[in-house]
Amino acid sequence: MVVWTIANQKGGVGKTTTTVTLGALLAGRGHRVLLIDTDPHASLTYYFGIDAEELENSVYDIFIRGKSISKEEIMQSLCPSGMTDLDILPSSMALATLDRSLGDKGGMGLILKKALAKISDEYDYVLIDCPPVIGVLMVNAMAACDRILIPVQTEFLALKGLDRMLATMQLMQSNTQPGYQFTIVPTMYDKRTKASLEAYKELKSKYQDLVWSAVIPIDTKMRDASLAQTPPPVFAPKSRGVFAYNTLLTYLLQLNPESGNE
Repeated sequence: MVVWTIANQKGGVGKTTTTVTLGALLAGRGHRVLLIDTDPHASLTYYFGIDAEELENSVYDIFIRGKSISKEEIMQSLCPSGMTDLDILPSSMALATLDRSLGDKGGMGLILKKALAKISDEYDYVLIDCPPVIGVLMVNAMAACDRILIPVQTEFLALKGLDRMLATMQLMQSNTQPGYQFTIVPTMYDKRTKASLEAYKELKSKYQDLVWSAVIPIDTKMRDASLAQTPPPVFAPKSRGVFAYNTLLTYLLQLNPESGNE
């Protein structure tokens, strides 16, 4: 099972869109995929028409139960996405209370990793959508993953947010484990604007090989897909945005030869 965490301390850079689109593309290629929503705002959950506040179980239960939660209980918390081979572990507003109630307890950073180990034979890929806030949730998502994907809008304020994100990752890095594997993904690229062109140029100049070599362009079809509560590869399979994410996915799969994928 390969786990990717989609994270950035800045909001509005395309984290949820990236999670949903890559997840749907993976499922479309025949992989068993789980999407996890760790953002209390529950954007990923609502994307699939799931009302987070009407659910009996959510990812919150995993954090509250900790190591005592069973595989069966985790599987009972999942929701169908409407797509074959794509499941959702939904969010809850109660997640916003975790830092206050559990943040100072030992071992809190590995709860999600240990829970995923219990269902590792059920999925080929797990994608974790993070809140734009450093805390228990992001720490868990980063500790549980094989690679961090950092969507960065191609504008200068977003570049400043990337600096903060990378600094945070360095602070969070343990002395006992290797450095985080991560890929910076330029998003919302508009080749018609000078600001977007210059931001992308600076991004490539400063971070070089850490940046995916292509971009995710501005595409209104992605917003329309969200409104329709349908993953972009289903809603608009031939759109520019989906084509770009398909190219990104092929690149990411090549970084994981051990997973045995194309």
